[in-house]
Formats: sequence, C-alpha cells, structure tokens
Amino acid sequence: MNNFINISDVKDIQKTIEEAIDLKGNPTKHKGLGKHKTLGLLFFNPSLRTRLSTQKAAINLGMDVMVMNFGSDGWALEFEDGTVMKDSNSEHIKEAAQVVSQYCDVIAVRAFAKLKDREKDCQDEVINGFLKYANVPIINMESAKGHPLQALADAITIEEFKALKKPKVVLSWAPHPKALPHAVANSFIEMMQLQEANFVITHPKGYELDSEITKKASIEYNQDKAFQNADFIYVKNWSAYKKYGEILKTDADWMITTHKMKLTNNAKFMHCLPVRRNVVVADDVLDSQNSIVIAQANNRTFSAQIVLKKILENIK
Repeated sequence: MNNFINISDVKDIQKTIEEAIDLKGNPTKHKGLGKHKTLGLLFFNPSLRTRLSTQKAAINLGMDVMVMNFGSDGWALEFEDGTVMKDSNSEHIKEAAQVVSQYCDVIAVRAFAKLKDREKDCQDEVINGFLKYANVPIINMESAKGHPLQALADAITIEEFKALKKPKVVLSWAPHPKALPHAVANSFIEMMQLQEANFVITHPKGYELDSEITKKASIEYNQDKAFQNADFIYVKNWSAYKKYGEILKTDADWMITTHKMKLTNNAKFMHCLPVRRNVVVADDVLDSQNSIVIAQANNRTFSAQIVLKKILENIK
C-alpha cells in the first residue's frame, strides 16, 4: 500500500479485516517493523479516538510519533495555485508538505469539510495537497469527503459481532444541533458496498447523500420500516448535500430509542463517537448490552495499525 486515502486503496478488504482482527491477539508482534520510522499526525480539526488510536497503532509497530495541531501550533496554510499571499495564510502547502516529508516517514492528516462550498469541499484540498506535494505516504484520518479508517474499524466490528453470514445493516440518520460533514457516512457506505450484507440507508427526505457514493444502495425514508429485522444499526448525523451544509430537520422523532430498537432482530447499536446522548440516541440504548460503540472505538487502533503495517512493509 502506497497511501491510504480511500477504502479503494485496500486491495483485499476481507483479508485486511481478518489480518486486523489477528493483530488484536498480539498487537506488538510487528514492533520491529516501525523501528527508526516516524509518523507525523497533522490535525486541522479536533480529535480524540483518531489521534489516540493512530498514535497507539504506531507505538505498537515501534514507530516514533510527532503531533501537530494546525491553527494553534502551525502557520495557516494556503492551498491555491498562483495565489498572491497578502492575507492571513502565511505558508503554502507546496513548501509545508515537502518540509514535513523531511521529518516524517509517513504523514497522517485530519481536515474536516467546512460545509460552506460543496465544490471546494469535494476537491478535498488539504488531503490532496499533501498527497500532491509530500514525498512520503499519506494516510487520511478524515477528510472533507471520507473517513476510511473509521469505515475499516466499522467493518472489523461487524465481522466480530455478526451472527449471520449476510446480516442486515442499517445506516440511520439521526438529529443533531450542528451541521455535520458527510465523511463518516460516505466511507461507511463505500465499505458496506464491498461487504456481504443486506444494506439499507434510512433518512428523512432532503438528506440524500452524493449519488456517486450511494449508487444503487437501498434508501428507505421510513425509519421504522428500515429497522425491521436489522442485525446492526449504525447511526450518524449528516447535513444536507443538495442544500449543502443545511440542517433541514431538528425534531427528535428520528432519535434512536428502545422502542425503535425493538423493531430489529436484537440489533447491535453502532456509532463512531462522540455522540450526543438523548439527542442522537437515548441513554438506555447507548448503555444497553447491545451497544458496541466502545468495542467499535477500540477497533480504531487496529484499523490504523493494519494500514500502517501495510505501508511500512511497502517502504521498508
């Protein structure tokens, strides 16, 4: 593996999932692989699981880790070609990416969509800027368009908990007070399209995602109907795509409750976290035995570790 920007960068998804699960049995088995190698974690937006899990994954492989938070630690970056830099941005991605490449053997970048300009967000200028100008492998820790490390962790979790060879997996929109990006939902959809599953997306009308990503996925606007006989309920909010970045619905009737979970086949509840209690999901669902959000978060380490392992094996 040269870079990990999208799910498509993984050649054999099922084999990779199995290898990641195997890593859990002995996380430091390949500790010599990253010796004398440095991972640079560059954050343009906040993180808890992504930062700590990726750092832990690197440590498990014997790597050194450097962390930088742009906006508080670094110069504001410019990404436009040919720009006259007379405003607040002090450094261009052309220099920054090359300089960081001299300090790090692998660079991981996290930069959210701004949800103001759909066309600009779709260009994914931060992750693609590093991909273009850096001369070391790049890992996507969430970009404007996708969060493949999360999706890989989700697939690992479903593999571990599924009771059926072909489970019914439902991705459900839920309310949120803020306009949120599409990245997690996008990558989960892309991942599920590669899995053996009965996959359904449910959301209110107006919250359709990019049709280039959803493709022929089954979309059900009736949440109760979608939940019937489901084995996994994956919940995530996202803002509108056509009316880009807008919140179209704020009432609580799409919040996940015990009543709705009773419509399922005793489904496992999933969420990428952080989650707003009693807004996105009721306490009694999140705290139930069927909630696997903590196990899901734990798998973030092993999704990052298997990606780092494959990259290190390629550059060793």
